[in-house]
Amino acid sequence: MKKSTYIPLLLLVYLGVMSYIGRQEFFDGHYLYYFGIIGTTLLCIILLHFFMKKRDRLRRQREDDLKR
Repeated sequence: MKKSTYIPLLLLVYLGVMSYIGRQEFFDGHYLYYFGIIGTTLLCIILLHFFMKKRDRLRRQREDDLKR
């Protein structure tokens, strides 16, 4: 499995644990805060995944160009 896959997966698991720990905010009625933090974190994880994929692709292209 590539770095661009397993690092975001680990971060998703971490987000799940932290969401479970912070569920009291949800029960207290702070819905916007709770889901805002989760949504922002998900967006960061998704962007990280795509940037890491792009970096891997560019690295492979650079290595292929050097071999030629």
